[in-house]
Amino acid sequence: MAESSEAFDVVLLGAGQANNPLARSLSKAGRRVALVERGEIGGTCVNVGCTPTKTMAASARVAYLARRAGEFGVHCGEARVELAEVRARTQALVERFRTGSEKQLEATDGLDLIRGEGAFEGPRTVRVQLNGGGVRRLSGEIVVIDVGCRPARPDLPGLNSVTPLTSTTILQLESTPEHLLVLGGGYIGVEFAQMFRRFGARVTLIHRGGRLLRREDPDMAEALAEVLREDGVAIVSNAEATQVAGGEGDVRLTVREEGRDRELAGSHLLLAVGRTPVTDGLNLQAAGIHADDRGFIPVDERLQTNAPGVYAVGDVNGGPAFTHVAHNDNQILRENLLRNAGRTTAGRLVPFTVFTDPQFGRVGMTEREAREAGHRVRIAKMPMTEVARAVEVGEARGVLKAVIDADSDLILGCTALGVEGGEIMSMIQLAMMGGLTYQRLRDDMFAHPTLARGLNALFSHIGEEE
Repeated sequence: MAESSEAFDVVLLGAGQANNPLARSLSKAGRRVALVERGEIGGTCVNVGCTPTKTMAASARVAYLARRAGEFGVHCGEARVELAEVRARTQALVERFRTGSEKQLEATDGLDLIRGEGAFEGPRTVRVQLNGGGVRRLSGEIVVIDVGCRPARPDLPGLNSVTPLTSTTILQLESTPEHLLVLGGGYIGVEFAQMFRRFGARVTLIHRGGRLLRREDPDMAEALAEVLREDGVAIVSNAEATQVAGGEGDVRLTVREEGRDRELAGSHLLLAVGRTPVTDGLNLQAAGIHADDRGFIPVDERLQTNAPGVYAVGDVNGGPAFTHVAHNDNQILRENLLRNAGRTTAGRLVPFTVFTDPQFGRVGMTEREAREAGHRVRIAKMPMTEVARAVEVGEARGVLKAVIDADSDLILGCTALGVEGGEIMSMIQLAMMGGLTYQRLRDDMFAHPTLARGLNALFSHIGEEE
């Protein structure tokens, strides 16, 4: 079969959370667009990230609340989790979201959805090996790369002997592990550790550092660790994994602590040691596109790579790996391509929420970052036990913390570990976006008894400037 050569206004590689809406917007604006996807529509978020994990976390929370029902005077018997049913519910929701996105793309005039794996042949020229056989060659005035990342695999002797789980394959389990070893104390590791503990597994979380969530302030990371320990998760800190032995259902992980080896035994091993970009098959060199030593594609403030007319959006450009960042990348690029708006990523606030229970949400600077940047700071900090709504609903675990510039009284950052911590953080983010001083949140009126009412109290708990 002869290879065809087709010219498009825009060629998009990957149908993730940036390229998916970007494809529709550009097509509706009259651009001829090709969207290339080798796998499922929706990228990591819909298929193996946000949608399935947060759906499963909801089931884990119901199990947690059911076991606590007696505290509320409600008696409903023993809570039992059927993981196969949790998975069925989860997959139904994933399929619903994915199918909805596919239908939107297929119904968009001027958009050619191409199922296959693309790789560069030259500047802004892509060869697509079609999933159903055959090849198409595409060229674009603009090319946008949104191929995302996959779970990283450490170079750990013996790993192949135990068939380790990743954040993708653990979603396919039909039964709860007897004892899950979680290697990695970052965002992914802590979410799965708590989730599977609530499903009924014994869980041991192992991480190299002295604290979880290494980018966060030590006091807030320790507050989250206290929550996990309270839920029954065993945490092994300052432990370097050196080898794995055993077989299916029998995992023996050797770790080195303070110069001594220790063996941890479990039934399953989850690797949660980061993610690596899916750029190894793109043949970037053929297009003159630079990647760093980890495979990420550096971009400027307008998301352009070093190659003219080629952009990289979402996780693949090495920025914060959050769905909302990918979607904002889409918004910036869309406005610039369609309206020459001059939008950039400079100065944008990047919030995030770790969906432990309670949630861990942060926006802006940590205390450490603010001090390193030269700010004189004041700290507002308060336990969730002082938020009436949290106490009333029996969810008073956690801490609220805000970092304030002592010279301007503006809020530099906030970390909210508490019930609906992501929503509390978002309220403070709005104040930061609007340039409000902390006094407005301290003195203005919020409805009682809401979680927002706790902001009055938080910003009354302020230490002296430092």
